[in-house]
Amino acid sequence: MSDHDEKIDSPKVKVVEATTELTSEFRDRVLERFGEKAVNDHLNAGRADIDYVLEKINLISPEEALNMLKEAIEFHDGDVNFPEETMSKIKLLVQGEETYGEDFEFDLKTEACLIGYFSPYPEVRSVTEPFDDPTAYVETFRVYFLAIIWTMIGTGVSQFFAFRMPSIYINSAVIQLFLYPCGRFMQYVLPDWGFTFRGTRHSLNPGPWTYKEQMLATLMVNVANGATYVTRNNIMTQKLPIYYNTPIALGYEFLMNFSSQLFGFGFAGMLRRWVIYPVKAIWPTVLPTLALNRALLKTEKKENINGWTISRYKFFLSIFVFSFVYFWIPDYLFQALSTFNWMTWISPKNFTLAIVTGSSLGLGFNPWTTFDWNVANFNNALSVPFYSAVNQFTGMFIGGFIILALYYTNYKWCAYVPINTNDLRDHFNKSYNVTKILTNGLFDEKKYQAYSPPYYSAGFMVTYGTYFVVYPLALVYITANEWKSISSAFRDFYRGLRYRKRSNYSSFNDPHSKMMAAYKEVPDWYYLGILVLSFVFGVICVQVYPQDTQTPVWGIIVVIAVCVAFLLPITIVQSATGFSLSISVMAEIIAGFLYPGNGMANLILKCYGAQTEHQAESYISDQKMAHYAKIPPMAIFRGQLVSTVFQAIVSVGVVQWQMYNIQNLCAPNQPDKFTCPGLKTIYSASIMWGVIGPRRTFSGVYQVFAWCWLVGFILAPTFWIIKKYYPRAFRYVNPVLIIGGMGFWAPYNLSYYIPNLYLSFAFMFVIRRRFLAWWEKYNYVFSAAMSAGVAFSAIIIFFAVEYYPKTIKWWGNTVSFAGIDGGVGQQTRLPLPEQGYFGLEPGTYP
Repeated sequence: MSDHDEKIDSPKVKVVEATTELTSEFRDRVLERFGEKAVNDHLNAGRADIDYVLEKINLISPEEALNMLKEAIEFHDGDVNFPEETMSKIKLLVQGEETYGEDFEFDLKTEACLIGYFSPYPEVRSVTEPFDDPTAYVETFRVYFLAIIWTMIGTGVSQFFAFRMPSIYINSAVIQLFLYPCGRFMQYVLPDWGFTFRGTRHSLNPGPWTYKEQMLATLMVNVANGATYVTRNNIMTQKLPIYYNTPIALGYEFLMNFSSQLFGFGFAGMLRRWVIYPVKAIWPTVLPTLALNRALLKTEKKENINGWTISRYKFFLSIFVFSFVYFWIPDYLFQALSTFNWMTWISPKNFTLAIVTGSSLGLGFNPWTTFDWNVANFNNALSVPFYSAVNQFTGMFIGGFIILALYYTNYKWCAYVPINTNDLRDHFNKSYNVTKILTNGLFDEKKYQAYSPPYYSAGFMVTYGTYFVVYPLALVYITANEWKSISSAFRDFYRGLRYRKRSNYSSFNDPHSKMMAAYKEVPDWYYLGILVLSFVFGVICVQVYPQDTQTPVWGIIVVIAVCVAFLLPITIVQSATGFSLSISVMAEIIAGFLYPGNGMANLILKCYGAQTEHQAESYISDQKMAHYAKIPPMAIFRGQLVSTVFQAIVSVGVVQWQMYNIQNLCAPNQPDKFTCPGLKTIYSASIMWGVIGPRRTFSGVYQVFAWCWLVGFILAPTFWIIKKYYPRAFRYVNPVLIIGGMGFWAPYNLSYYIPNLYLSFAFMFVIRRRFLAWWEKYNYVFSAAMSAGVAFSAIIIFFAVEYYPKTIKWWGNTVSFAGIDGGVGQQTRLPLPEQGYFGLEPGTYP
């Protein structure tokens, strides 16, 4: 590495010589506090973050340290991510030296400095630094050039394979691997041509590719990574003959795309004070991305971590190569290792065994379900906190028994339907054909009475019932729990609008916010402007193309307003736990009440509700990464906006090509696996909550759904009171996560979550507690490397041996699908009755 590399990547801090005045014993104690052991060869002596903390310890007074710890106790009260042993320790420290005992002053200063000048969370310390280099290059020509190119490639690939089962997309880990060599290549080949503007030189090649350039490019690609909601769901559902079979205009596609995408962008900026700036908003799922970029760009001193001296970069390369090679085995050579439904092999024709233990038809009650990282890491096992994984798994486990109870009691005729399908069925157990009950695109009562109501599977009933419980639960419970911080942020937001020169960071005293305060902020009215622009696009869309939307303007206003009310509590939950609660079902219900009998309007309004939430979460999480990496706010604002525009254009172009060039697109037997599994859920929802409508559903076949709302409203204050009076006993119990976990069914099952729990227990509980230093250095790098290897391998496998099929037919690739669980033989508990149909009598449907 050149001297310039060292200059750019080195922190702009002065580590005073006074740190040498601290005895070697005290230095060893700081190393132990970081989870490390001192070694004789002083391998750990050059860590800048440790030196920085030592400097602060040497300079801070005991009085300052004591005040910082008292504030931390009050601020982190009830914070389940704050290490419990650390909280116990600082509570002893604030009681004084007599209570605490030996080394009181040094430990007092150490804990205060970690909280006040770094982070109280080990997972955040592992991927960030307690200092910043504001001179590092960030917003350069090569960043925009590479980010736009890879946004177009990533969007194109993700859109193209969005309708495939399983889908393929270029995730952020793979993008990072491509950006890094591209950035390095450009630093060597581009000339140093540029100009000076307002005292700042802008050049095609300002020097070595920096960590901040890598992060900004990654965030620009990441926010636009994947197909847009409109192109992935709405366009195909409206156009394809097997669904609504309605021609739509190209102008409508572009306007809907831009409008729905930018709504999320605008709301992300408005939510900054609640879920980006606060130190409690960890956003655990973004940490592997930060860890990978640190491994690629940050220089490291050689250090001994629990006996390991390998650098993050070499560790990443080793795991990446292993993952790339290994994934060929479960994905292509020995597919039974991926769908490891070994219990069904004992008796492949045993229906009960298949539905209880199976991985495809069944519920996945199987102690070991896969040897495939892509399945085992389905719920981000190495980033979601362990308590969060346990809560979610508990809910799903309970939900499995509820599904079995519904199925074996034939509740609402669900035993005539496969137990866990997300496909709506008619009373012949066929996929529901909505065209049979429509006239001119609207609900026709006579046709409906002559055909059939739609029926849910047992798993799908539990999934939807869970949503109706968790929405009121999350809204009331989270608001009550976080009311102090929520109300404070509202006041701060008002002050920010009223006093434009006031810093957004002035209410936040954590070290990351203090460092970010050095950069020019994005005014709140910028994001308000984006919201207005999004609304204008939406108004133009529904007014100019009424035949494509069948939706008045006020419908958009109502859906956005209601869904935004839920956006704050669900992003607060996700920022702390990694659990994402979709509000798409809420949008469906609202649209169904507003426009009963109109499936098209349901699709449009669901798009606004679901996409607003999804995009807001995506933008927010990326802005949190920018916060951690010290990317200037204006740079991330401009970068995200540019990437979003290119994403929208490319995704519409690709979906147009697919529509007219892929034969039998979305057909069940499509030879290249473009069977569109996700569209089944979208189409089913538009039928049940759009065409049939929630009034008919709640008062008809599925009256139980209406009671689920009441259950949610009752559970919220109940749990809040329980946790208020028994905080220690229920410290790690989160009802939103438990109930939310019950909704993970249909089409997924426990086979995706059991191995995830094992990985979480191993890495997020055992290793994190016993080998903290190893965990801080390698955990997120391991997760990123495994995921990158799988994604890269999947793309190669598809084009090498699947696009033009080169199948390997042997027992290891057929055994998982040879029995009932694989779709061969009996698929429902009860056969159709003698009259040829099940359920209500024709002509009597509610």
